[in-house]
Amino acid sequence: MIYRLPPLNALRVFESAARHLSFKEAAAELHITQAAVSHQVKSLEEYLGIELFRREGRGVQLTEAARASLPRLREGFDALAAAVETIHERSAETELSITAPPVFAARWLMPRLAEFAKLAPGIEVRVVGSSRMVDAGALDSAALMSNLDLRSETSGVEIHLGGGDYPGFRADRLFSVAMALVASPELVAGDPPLREPADLARQVLLHDDAMDVVAHGDAWQKWLESAGVADKVDGSRGPRFSTNMLSLEAASQKLGVALALRPLVDADIASGRLVEPFGIEMKPGSAYFLVCPEVIADRPAVAAFRTWLLEKAGEPPAVTPSARPARRETRPGAARPGKPRSGSGRRR
Repeated sequence: MIYRLPPLNALRVFESAARHLSFKEAAAELHITQAAVSHQVKSLEEYLGIELFRREGRGVQLTEAARASLPRLREGFDALAAAVETIHERSAETELSITAPPVFAARWLMPRLAEFAKLAPGIEVRVVGSSRMVDAGALDSAALMSNLDLRSETSGVEIHLGGGDYPGFRADRLFSVAMALVASPELVAGDPPLREPADLARQVLLHDDAMDVVAHGDAWQKWLESAGVADKVDGSRGPRFSTNMLSLEAASQKLGVALALRPLVDADIASGRLVEPFGIEMKPGSAYFLVCPEVIADRPAVAAFRTWLLEKAGEPPAVTPSARPARRETRPGAARPGKPRSGSGRRR
């Protein structure tokens, strides 16, 4: 059926003026001028061919025809508003925006996202990589709110790497991280070879801003201190990259040695694309968190993704080649004097 309707904007202005019996109050409600209200009412009267208002003193009164049509018009606007809200609700059920650190999105989320798509085929996912999701400490709620996409028609969640302090938001801890040194297998076995941490003095160190944020300072300097070779290796030299994704790609192309977060690079190590030559890991005290506003936490799309993500985060990491050296965990500032021995530190 084809509906012959007058301009909806004119109907909206008429309904407001009729409800208030005042062009001035209608103008204030609709944030337009009183002259604009008069113009819209006049255009509607010309379209319908009838008079809608009669002026009485300083005010206006409805004509009989206008008074008779007003209840049905209000019903129509109520139905229209309900229809628009239904569209918003349906969109919120089927759309999900996920903002995450680039390396998390590429190295951890993407290899698993196809499984979520199969489990929830009706949810349309939009993934955004943003380095702002790596927190330089606790964020206040205003700062986090400015980052989150809170459009009413889309459910937006974020993956943060930080300390877990997100007041006013629902935050679910996914897993902690460890900072490790990685390089290409060809570089480790090359000339000069990379056999022990002191050999880094003859290698190119690849820096990136994200690792410095995670380490709350100079990541390379802290790692070298934990390995006990800060006095033998200049940690300030080498090129700098804006994200860990870029420094890892540079490492895989044999441009140098990079710092990476485990378990995000476990798949690269398992495939042999990268190796962890020393097994020394520094614990920065950060973890990945799923963060979202409480007001959208129970939306179907958000709830489905949260349930799935927590399940995947709780799974044990993939088994890596047994030839990789046993890992030694250290904390920032826990210096290891002298050359590290294979038996020092804790093993997992």
